[in-house]
Amino acid sequence: MTRRRKFTDQFKAKVALEALRGDRTIQEIAARHQVHPNQVSMWKRQAVEGMADVFARGGKTDGPSEAEVKELHAKIGRLAVENDFLSQGLKR
Repeated sequence: MTRRRKFTDQFKAKVALEALRGDRTIQEIAARHQVHPNQVSMWKRQAVEGMADVFARGGKTDGPSEAEVKELHAKIGRLAVENDFLSQGLKR
């Protein structure tokens, strides 16, 4: 039984970029990187579909917004108060 290979994101991006350039055929790229041609086509399609997201974010990384951070800080505060209250109850 063969083990399933896992490819890094950098490898997938490199292969997809090579496919997007169009210098070589999908079959040549697949043979060069020892992957199936369908895999190369799928990575190429994913790269094209995800390209709009790169420009939509404006180069900013996805992270929590300030409102989310504020909400999480409030939740941490509530949980700390509950934890203190419950720990005092256990001491009795």
